[in-house]
Amino acid sequence: MTEHKDEIKEAHEKRMAWWRRAKFGMFIHWGVYSIPARGEWVMYQERIPKDEYRKLADEFNPEKYNPEEWVKLAKKAGMRYMVLTTRHHDGFSLFDSKVSDFTAPRTACGRDLIREYVDACRKHDMRVGFYYSLLDWRYDAYFSGPKKDPSGWKELVEYVHAQVRELMTNYGRIDVLFYDGGWPYTAEDWESEKLNKMVRALQPQIIINNRSQLPEDYETPEQYIPGTFPSPEAPKRDWETCMTLNEHWGYCKGDNNWKSPRVIVWNLARCASGGGNYLLNVGPKPDGTIPEESVRILEKVGEWMRENGESIYGTTRTQVSFPHGTTTLKENKLYLHVFYWNREFALAPYKINVKKAYFLKTGQNIDFKVRGERIIFTDLPETAPDPFDTVIVLEFEGKIESLEPFRPFT
Repeated sequence: MTEHKDEIKEAHEKRMAWWRRAKFGMFIHWGVYSIPARGEWVMYQERIPKDEYRKLADEFNPEKYNPEEWVKLAKKAGMRYMVLTTRHHDGFSLFDSKVSDFTAPRTACGRDLIREYVDACRKHDMRVGFYYSLLDWRYDAYFSGPKKDPSGWKELVEYVHAQVRELMTNYGRIDVLFYDGGWPYTAEDWESEKLNKMVRALQPQIIINNRSQLPEDYETPEQYIPGTFPSPEAPKRDWETCMTLNEHWGYCKGDNNWKSPRVIVWNLARCASGGGNYLLNVGPKPDGTIPEESVRILEKVGEWMRENGESIYGTTRTQVSFPHGTTTLKENKLYLHVFYWNREFALAPYKINVKKAYFLKTGQNIDFKVRGERIIFTDLPETAPDPFDTVIVLEFEGKIESLEPFRPFT
């Protein structure tokens, strides 16, 4: 039994290695809901009848869809993997399916949009992720549940399992499976253990999230970053925060409440500090193009990543608190991400045998003094060397010793 557990742990560690190094991914919510342009929940929130909603597929013909452009943008932003909605809660599948005719290939679009996405990712050496929603609002049994409508529920579960099998069989190697929509039912209701056993048999290397109501490989906090006030502490296992660029996942024409490039960089650094990943969403338009403001923001983030990516990729969880920003850690390098710039500040209360300090962006050395539990920086530039996040590298020897802050001052 112990040997079997060790084998399972070893397999888990092996498949998670690239994902832990990657840190930053692109989430994409896209479907027929982009046509009304009021978000991905428009069918449910506006109670649009099924037959009326289905007519959107007659209009969905994204002539400007070029997934290579999506992949190039993701790479330019510094993202290392992508996750696209193969089917959202509305039931419209972007892929060809034998168990549904409400799909892109069988309606006006006439194309397998997932095939094109996968091919583009592979062409440009991008890791491939699939999002798949267990629920489907078109099935009445989803609302009545397995106890009130056992035959209808059985039909829904068989349909879900069949579609997941298609996704795991027809597109070659898939790196990430991001389930969603399991609520309010249990793993037993969805037969998730059977489902994921099938997935792993077909894709042994795949990474699966926790939204089939089983723990699987990683946690998925949504729209918040664990460990940053006032949210709870970061999970002890692998985790990934998924977050929107504005207030919606799917395209919403009237939503211009965009996060700034600076906020995105801060969020990414905070995720890395807690040992997590950051999956940042874009919602393409009906024609298949990504909104201009999304492109502008991601390109700015990419500029920062090209100069400071070392402080993000491959870093591990750090317990070093830093009130002027956050910290990340890689081997013998502690990275201070300074969000709130000042000409002088100190890192405390820690015992760190610092050998060298310098700006990551330029390599310029920085003078510092060590006084007991304080590492003091003075005579720094008047203005922040980087407008988003100035990264200072501390190269050290030995271990970082954290001291109890709740005690009398010396």
